[in-house]
Amino acid sequence: MSNDRGEGDGESAPSRAMVVYPAPRQAEAGRKAEARLSDSRLDEAVGLAEAIDLMVVAAETVPLGKPRPSTLLGQGTVERLGMVIADGDIGLVVIDGHLSPVQQRNLERAWNAKVIDRTGLILEIFGARARTREGRLQVELAALSYQRSRLVRSWTHLERQRGGFGFLGGPGETQIEADRRLIGDRIAKLKKELIEVKRTRELHREARRRVPYPIVALVGYTNAGKSTLFNRLTSSDVLAKDQLFATLDPTMRGLTLPSGHSVILSDTVGFVSDLPHELVAAFRATLEEVLEADVVVHVRDVAHPDCEAQRADVETVLRELGIGETVDRGLVEALNKIDLLSEAGLEMVTNQVGRNPLAVALSSITGAGLPDFLALLDKTLAAERRMIDVDISLTDGASIAWLYQHGEVVYREDDELAAHMTVRLDPADAARFESRT
Repeated sequence: MSNDRGEGDGESAPSRAMVVYPAPRQAEAGRKAEARLSDSRLDEAVGLAEAIDLMVVAAETVPLGKPRPSTLLGQGTVERLGMVIADGDIGLVVIDGHLSPVQQRNLERAWNAKVIDRTGLILEIFGARARTREGRLQVELAALSYQRSRLVRSWTHLERQRGGFGFLGGPGETQIEADRRLIGDRIAKLKKELIEVKRTRELHREARRRVPYPIVALVGYTNAGKSTLFNRLTSSDVLAKDQLFATLDPTMRGLTLPSGHSVILSDTVGFVSDLPHELVAAFRATLEEVLEADVVVHVRDVAHPDCEAQRADVETVLRELGIGETVDRGLVEALNKIDLLSEAGLEMVTNQVGRNPLAVALSSITGAGLPDFLALLDKTLAAERRMIDVDISLTDGASIAWLYQHGEVVYREDDELAAHMTVRLDPADAARFESRT
């Protein structure tokens, strides 16, 4: 497994880890419409841990009745897991759930091992994977806000040039008040830096508006195959691994559709269930391409046993980002990884596509279904286009050429003085043309 965490990370990160998923008892879980399979949830948690090169030597789902305020888990479970941890020489335990600072501290004392919860793990992954300056600033801000309530480690590790945010390290120094002050100062500085970064991003968006092309944003559950699809369509080399959270910063590339129209394709960070609210807020700016997209494509791993629950998770996050109306109208669905389906599974997906005009079955690995997908993008964008009637002087060749380049000329009749045209244009292009005249 490759190591993306930077030099020296292997020295500070525990090499042997255990993953524990506290599963709500069935009676409680049954009341949740989106309750996921315990085995699937545990597998995902293991994948999250392995995404930052932790060596997961033990993984277990434990039933959780009434959460215990002091340790979350029951006393008997804590003692039994403690023996497993000691026997396995395990230095880190990942609890795939939320731990209060008190629960985290008490479990660390009981097990004599480092303990992090789901939020801490995802923040650690985001810190290791973020590529752009804004991505790093956003994650650091989220990590510090989370860390300030815990202070499991001194803030000074953030000064090191490395991925991650130190949740995997050992116990921190005892200068809690000094740490709180330093963290507060760092948060204030980060917010100022982010204002400047967002200002730069606004300039970039303004530049795109001057040469407007529709934006098609790929969203989906992490590891659904968004980056592989992006690479296949754009002949790009964006990092694409069979690994959770391989992509954290949006990447944008131009794409020409079968109709000849150009679009901007955006690859974004994957979502997960129980995404920490700190991260939803922190990455709002990073996901601006989704907020501004003309078409949102939900890339789904139809070979995953928990596909429907993943769909609900993604839609929940999109609503939290403020595009609930887009979700309600219906997202374009790229039902990916059909190459991994059985014959019966493929038939089921084919029937699903037949019932949903906004869905297409495809494989970003083999290329199957990609022509249908591109045709669907064309059709979806065409549905948003406006029909305008224009009369243009024959001497204004530039405007006539512009309409042919940016729109679909459905009618034209020339007389001695002017070209009388009916043109179908994207809303942005229609507004742009009106500003030319």
